[in-house]
Amino acid sequence: MSRTDRPAPPTAALRRARLATFAFFGLNGFVLGMWIVHIPVIEERTGVSHSTLGALLLVLGGAALASMQVAGPLSDRLGHRTVVTGAGILISAAVIAPGLATGPWALAAALVALGLGNGGLDVAMNAHAVEVERGYGRPVMSAFHAVFSVGSVAAAAVGAPLLAHQVAPGATLTVVAVVGVLAACLAGRGLLAELPPQQDAAGAPADAADTGAGTGRRPLGRALWLLGALTFALMLCEGVAYDWSTLHLRDVLDASVGTAALAYGAFSVAMTGGRFAADRVSALLGPVRVVRYGAAVAAVGLATAAASPWIAGALAGWTLFGIGLSGCVPQFFTAAGNLDPNASGAAIAKVGGLGYLGLLAGPAVIGALTHWMPLNAAFVLPVVLCVVGAASARVLRPAAARSQAAVAVESSAEA
Repeated sequence: MSRTDRPAPPTAALRRARLATFAFFGLNGFVLGMWIVHIPVIEERTGVSHSTLGALLLVLGGAALASMQVAGPLSDRLGHRTVVTGAGILISAAVIAPGLATGPWALAAALVALGLGNGGLDVAMNAHAVEVERGYGRPVMSAFHAVFSVGSVAAAAVGAPLLAHQVAPGATLTVVAVVGVLAACLAGRGLLAELPPQQDAAGAPADAADTGAGTGRRPLGRALWLLGALTFALMLCEGVAYDWSTLHLRDVLDASVGTAALAYGAFSVAMTGGRFAADRVSALLGPVRVVRYGAAVAAVGLATAAASPWIAGALAGWTLFGIGLSGCVPQFFTAAGNLDPNASGAAIAKVGGLGYLGLLAGPAVIGALTHWMPLNAAFVLPVVLCVVGAASARVLRPAAARSQAAVAVESSAEA
């Protein structure tokens, strides 16, 4: 890229928008993390069984999926700033309710509200992140996802000592809600205002370019479903790590409880660190290579973990698995948002919704497979899905080309 082809330096408004987007990703991770660390206490308080809790978690997931499909088009119509701020306020306020619930029906209603806020914020903040990334003219999406993970870790660091001192969940989550609402209102002021319709590289409105000659919508729709399928596959793999990595070391390698927990820790740290580095790698190699090589590394890592008879080898495998997966999913969100800049929210809602289904399905699918085979043998499914992801990474090329064209148009307009 020559000096004249480089995008203009980010404006002060764009830098504020990036910081505000970081704040919302961190807020989302922190609020969800505070709910998660309080699950055992809330389960005991409400008197629900493990099976009932499992069903209620599906209620939360269903509410989030429904909210995603509404928030995406709404974000395109009202502007990302409005929906991001509103959803941030909703998820923050809703986290009080599980801490105050005293029975299964109250907990179910609380989790519906929490799911609605989570799904809406997930879609809208990712759509806004695509706009920020387009303004910067270089990859910045993976770092946003890394900050979400940092928020989750911060929730565990804050929640664990409070639980150890037997602070009531209602009191803790009320403070979290107040701080979250204030943070959402403050950060929302820094988000980008509603942008004018995007133009293609020739200067025509993007929607006109997409629908011309009756050929635009079908290729875009096909590309969107392919992106969604890959997001489903690789987020299913993430879900496997979240729920089965610790059990793998415990049940297959007979590790102690403390040692087994290192598997999830190794995966999580690798995912977070990898996402902070993935933007630079994507800028150097491009999103196609990030997904191709990343998914391949993930396949090797999980295969190593599953086959290793040693705890150290398994931990190394789970670490490689996290590094490989870390940069993949953010590329899909960026690609979906760039297929049609005027409908980025709706596109991300479809891709993100399928990914969320994969995240929910992964643990259940592996659990079902363990009825017929050992746990480490069941990991062949996510290994195969990673291989498929590596082989199919070229589906990112059309969106990457459209992103480069959009950046070129914005840069020429500012010149």
